[in-house]
Amino acid sequence: MIVRERMNEFVMIEQDHHAGISGEIFSCWKDGFFKGEKWRESVLHAVTKHDCGWRMVDRQPFWNDQKQAPYTFMDFPSPAKTLIYNSGIDEVERRDRYAALLCSEHYVRFKQEEESPEAKQFVQFEKARQQRLIKSISDFGRSLFAFHYGLLQLCDNLSLYLCLNEPGAKKEEESPFFQNGIPLSGALDVFSKKKMHARWIDRHTIGLDEFPLKQPVTVNLKQKTVSKELISKQGLIPSYLETPEETVEIHLVPYI
Repeated sequence: MIVRERMNEFVMIEQDHHAGISGEIFSCWKDGFFKGEKWRESVLHAVTKHDCGWRMVDRQPFWNDQKQAPYTFMDFPSPAKTLIYNSGIDEVERRDRYAALLCSEHYVRFKQEEESPEAKQFVQFEKARQQRLIKSISDFGRSLFAFHYGLLQLCDNLSLYLCLNEPGAKKEEESPFFQNGIPLSGALDVFSKKKMHARWIDRHTIGLDEFPLKQPVTVNLKQKTVSKELISKQGLIPSYLETPEETVEIHLVPYI
């Protein structure tokens, strides 16, 4: 779950929906900012489904007693998180091996610095999966794979930018993740900079200083704004289920 806390409420966005927005963004990618056309559909599948493991978990979110807030994708307990990651990669692999390889790499990078037994076991298992998948994929190229993985990271971050920030936020009010720009992988040599800078032009429009999309793109962000008072009375799960879903229209446009 992606969560923004306000004074009297939590804005909650399901992970799988966020990933779907990542896919919508990538589906409008300029040809000049892509390499390896034969892999385009696989990359799209990875970008769109990279968080599919969270789908069932986010339907009835968990409460963090220590923080007195819903658990987020950042503080969700590590042992359970590895099961979610593994389940999601399994689901992607059943349809597309190259997409699964990208998703596996994505989650290994999240976990490879952790010292917990669960994280180490997860990384070991996924490294073995990666070797198996690489052997089964004809024409696999490491440099091209690194480029495609960089695109997954970028699309993930672009979607997170619009999910983690309040609409219309000033730069100093943005999530610390993005105040200094969105990092670009060194493998993404089609970009002229090491970072992409985004800013809110108004409450429904985000400008990008290097624009990799074919045209301005509109996405519909689905979220629930759950009252803290309601949670205190009946708990998180019934409050979340009872809260109606909202749709926020957001436009991605170029700016100089």
